[in-house]
Amino acid sequence: MEIKGFLENSLIEWEGKIAGVIFLPGCNFRCPWCHVPDLAFSPENLETVPLRQVEEFIRGQQGWLDGVVISGGEPTIHSSLPEFIEQIKDWNMPVKLETNGSHPEMLRKLIEEELIDSVAMDIKNIVERVKGKVESKKYEETVGTKVEVGKIRESMDILMKGNIDYEFRTTVVPAFLSEKDIEAIAKSIRGAKKYVLQQFVPENAWGEEMLSLKPYSAEKFEELSRRAGDYVEDCRVRGI
Repeated sequence: MEIKGFLENSLIEWEGKIAGVIFLPGCNFRCPWCHVPDLAFSPENLETVPLRQVEEFIRGQQGWLDGVVISGGEPTIHSSLPEFIEQIKDWNMPVKLETNGSHPEMLRKLIEEELIDSVAMDIKNIVERVKGKVESKKYEETVGTKVEVGKIRESMDILMKGNIDYEFRTTVVPAFLSEKDIEAIAKSIRGAKKYVLQQFVPENAWGEEMLSLKPYSAEKFEELSRRAGDYVEDCRVRGI
């Protein structure tokens, strides 16, 4: 497993904790607002961070660091992810996974084998049923590629029906998500422990068409949060 980025400490990736963040290469989505396109789409152009270097730092921060976050890209596309996390657990560190939810079989394996302690799952758009089938068109338009939306729904169910700490989150990109869409997403995770609405930052986006897109205002964000909060236990906003 190659590591293509390492943030020694972060106060925002794992709420309430100081965490080191490991970035794994590659992603199966092509979201035009992606703010790490080199990592997601052309990781071969990035230097590899030696695992030993990461280990030495984290072991040296025992008692100060609270955990390690595995991010990407999309970590669950790597079949060796369980073995990689086992190594990190050997450093006596709790592990949080960030994922787009497209590989529920990997998510379930990591949870069942008690390799992860928390999950943050991105919900990119509505996961809805049309005549009994999970509709994928809007999701695919949002992430820029074909998606088995049924697998997204399966990952959502794994988290909501399990005992692991989790949060769902959505980056609110006006070109893809309306107020009604946000409410529909919240309805689809009715009863969820936490749902986070993240502000879209156009200057960090990969797609040129995103650079001139105006984000929703702080006032609108607060309104979206209130409406979504009718369906989940805790709805909050980030980045405004």
